[in-house]
Amino acid sequence: MARAAELRSERGEKTQSVVTAGVTADQLRSFIERIERLEEEKKALAEDIKEVYAEAKSEGFDTKIMRQVIRIRKMDEADLQEQEELIDVYKRALGMLPDVETGE
Repeated sequence: MARAAELRSERGEKTQSVVTAGVTADQLRSFIERIERLEEEKKALAEDIKEVYAEAKSEGFDTKIMRQVIRIRKMDEADLQEQEELIDVYKRALGMLPDVETGE
């Protein structure tokens, strides 16, 4: 669809601007084509990221841990602190960490 609009534009043809329920066809087409281009870019970026992980893995890095580190780096400091505290509470409840004396 985007290519057809480009061809019409190159030939100097005007696209018919149909208005339906307050929405013009040209405006809608513009939004759709922009989203389609962005989706293509997103797919290309995802492939690039996949290649970087593959390269890191071939160099001996653990990509699962790398993904976790990236996720942690994206987090707000307060959210990260809260998550770490909850993990400790859960581990303690399951006997995975020793009980800590509170000194109270």
